[in-house]
This record gives sequence, structure tokens and C-alpha cells, in this order.
Amino acid sequence: MPLLAQGLPDDEEQYCLVASLDNVRNLSTILKAIHFREYATCVATDNGIRVTVENAKCVQANAFIQADIFREFIIKEESVTFRINFTVLLDCLSIFGSSSMPAGTYTALRMCYQGYGHPLILFLEEGGVVTVCKINTQEPEETLDFDFSSTNVINKVILQSEGLREAFSELDMTSDVFQITMSPDKPYFRLSTFGNGGSSHLDYPKDSDLMEAFHCSQTQVNRYKISLLKPSTKALVLSCKVSIRTDNRGFLSLQYMIRNEDGQICFVEYYCCPDEVSESES
Repeated sequence: MPLLAQGLPDDEEQYCLVASLDNVRNLSTILKAIHFREYATCVATDNGIRVTVENAKCVQANAFIQADIFREFIIKEESVTFRINFTVLLDCLSIFGSSSMPAGTYTALRMCYQGYGHPLILFLEEGGVVTVCKINTQEPEETLDFDFSSTNVINKVILQSEGLREAFSELDMTSDVFQITMSPDKPYFRLSTFGNGGSSHLDYPKDSDLMEAFHCSQTQVNRYKISLLKPSTKALVLSCKVSIRTDNRGFLSLQYMIRNEDGQICFVEYYCCPDEVSESES
């Protein structure tokens, strides 16, 4: 049993948040999937921890780590929120990453937070060696509210992730624009790119083996900046399924389902505002 699993000598009554994992890689892998900015906002509730990263008020990425992913998860307030240097956090979580421990040896983590104005404390242990990292936290900034309500969702498809990976590998991702066409009629689900080298398209019939669900009520053609979508490919590589939704404003939600090494499920979601909204066809 890892030393951390036996408890720490410190008085943990002082902490408003305590979370433990036997394998820190299950956490760091998910967080790396949304690491495209230096700072992140962390919100912990009884349900678990949500880590949010934003860019240019146009794109937002959220990683959801459910409470039951953790071996121990204690929160003493309704919610705990802080801003943190995301790059430093990931560096600390992988502090044992270059060690040459035997196969099957994992880095255990206990994460403790005392509250506003205090650092986030990480206790990491591998092979009986414990390292303590203290990361300063900041006043949390208000995150963007994309107001992406399920009641306003017009179209939704669920694809096996290999289908979207195929699209990103075959289409011209050096283009400026990525277009998504969703329709109850042909072409049903079309992904397109437009750039200086011309345009390219990839169609998926609604009865494709890669299509797990197809719910389209009207035709929508929306365009997004590829530069804003590219960071989501980190989550795509890890995922097994992806839910693609658009609302009545053309805002895009990409929700990736990721299964970790222990078979547990986590979710990473990207919101992106449209670059240009084409008129919906009747």
C-alpha cells in the first residue's frame, strides 16, 4: 500500500479539499488534453473537479474528473474555486515521469487545499519516495458562460472517435476554416475545410458504422476557426466516443468520452463560437 494511502501526519482538518489517487497518470492524462493556456480555473464540488481553460473568449475547454475516480475525495464546502498556473501543475504531476521504476509501479497523489489565499499542496509518492509540491493559487476569474443549454440544441451526433480522427487526418487542417454541415437529409453529416489550397469534404451517412446516434431536426451549416479547434485534438486522440452538438446560435459543443487505464470514464468538453454562421437551409 502506498504511504499516502496510510494517511499523512498533518492535521487534515485544516483542509477544505482533499483528493487522493493511486495512479496520478489517470489525472494528468486528462488534464494534458486541455492544456493550451498557461492558467486554468479549478472548481470542486461534491460531484468532483472541473478544470476550465479558455482562449480569446471564443473557445472553452472543460475536463470533468468525477469524485468516484478518486480513491478519497473530501470537500467541506459547497464549492471550492481557485485559479492556478496550469503548466506548473502538470509539471508537478509528472515529477516522477522520467524515473525508471519497474512496470506496474504508479505514482500516488494526495492533493490538499486549505482555502482562499493558500497554495494547492501535492503529495506525490513513488517507490516509497514522497515529494511535496506547493503551488500558489490566485483569485479565480469569472469563466465564460456559453449558455449552451440542451433545450437549445438543434442537432446532435455521436461518433466513434476514430471517425473524427479520420476526418482530421484526411482534411486539410492547414486551412483557416472548418465547416460542419448537419442535416436530416443528405449529406446528413459533412465535415469540410476551406483554405488557400481549395476545399475538401468528408461525408458520413447517418447509418454509418461509426455513427452511434444521429438526431438532426434541421439543416445547419456552421463555420469555425481551425486554430480554435486544433487544441481539442489532444482529447480526441485519447477518447473512444465524441458527441457533436450545435445550438440555435451555431455554437459548437464537442464532448469527448475518455476511458482511463482503470476503465473509469472521464469527460472533456470543448465549446467554440462560430466564425461565420451560414443561413440554415429549409
